[in-house]
Amino acid sequence: MAAVQTQDERQSGASAVGLTGVGKSFGDVRAVDGIDLEIRAGEFFSMLGPSGSGKTTVLRLIAGFEEPTAGTVSLSGKDVTRLAPFDREVNTVFQDYALFPHLTVRQNVEYGLKVGRVPKAERVERAAKALDSVRLGGFGDRRPAQLSGGQRQRVALARALVNRPPVLLLDEPLGALDLKLRLEMQIELKQLQRDAGITFVFVTHDQDEALTMSDRIAVFNAGRIEQIGTPAEVYEHPATTFVADFVGTSNLVAGTAAQQVFGEAGTYAVRPEKIRIAHPDDPAGPDEYSATGRIAEVVYAGAQTRFLVDLEAGARLTVLRQNLEESSADVASHRGADVVLAWRREHTIHLAES
Repeated sequence: MAAVQTQDERQSGASAVGLTGVGKSFGDVRAVDGIDLEIRAGEFFSMLGPSGSGKTTVLRLIAGFEEPTAGTVSLSGKDVTRLAPFDREVNTVFQDYALFPHLTVRQNVEYGLKVGRVPKAERVERAAKALDSVRLGGFGDRRPAQLSGGQRQRVALARALVNRPPVLLLDEPLGALDLKLRLEMQIELKQLQRDAGITFVFVTHDQDEALTMSDRIAVFNAGRIEQIGTPAEVYEHPATTFVADFVGTSNLVAGTAAQQVFGEAGTYAVRPEKIRIAHPDDPAGPDEYSATGRIAEVVYAGAQTRFLVDLEAGARLTVLRQNLEESSADVASHRGADVVLAWRREHTIHLAES
């Protein structure tokens, strides 16, 4: 396999993966519907979407496990649309790890090198470095059954990295881990990607994973890409109603309520953390929208509280507030209170329909 991208290549914005007019049908089902996509060398790129949105099919098309029914797939500018998986300079890490239970950790990592007839001395050296890179340097003689779920996942990563692929494809690799370990692995994965300088293409349905790790995110829906952007762009400026509703939590206001609150028809989104419950000493200002309503429910979640507010205009808004001083008993007392909500006009997003 080719060496990983150099620093100069990564900074130049060279293309690692390109899809042009790619479509994939399974019988009458259009799983991928005419996608154009360019993934830059050296970036952590996530494909985010619900089940059935087409993201995993796109990953399989890049890997060569599926052939497109339309369009072309390229790697580093080379058309690989009809190449077999083993002829493509990519490696894939799956959710189920796919480790050989009868081999040691070191033998698992060395396996691909052995198949590729890499000399033994080089195999040993590269496997050791790969295990060190995932902080498993002292685990080479263990069997997969003797490892935790997080350790097995890191062995799978080491096995993929040892081949020095320019592109590493990751198909929901953290999905089987518990929440605490998954959060730890998110940070580790991002750091590992930075250190290795490899292009990561990461498939997930978990918005927090995508926002935490990615340089850019493609949001998938019904076989198409709704939006591509940095985590901040996708979260702060969702392009469509679907993106606003799927990535993070959004208050969507439309119809008569939108007309009353914003002064014109349309569909609008406001993130819950952008809204404040106005105080008599700090009323809504001229650069803010405001709306009156009643707190219908209070949800205490330790570090923060969610207030569900029914507006007089007819919509229900969720408001997030950090619990800097209040306890659960304090916030519960707000249920049923009449309030004025306020938020900056710049934090209101006028959405296009999906």
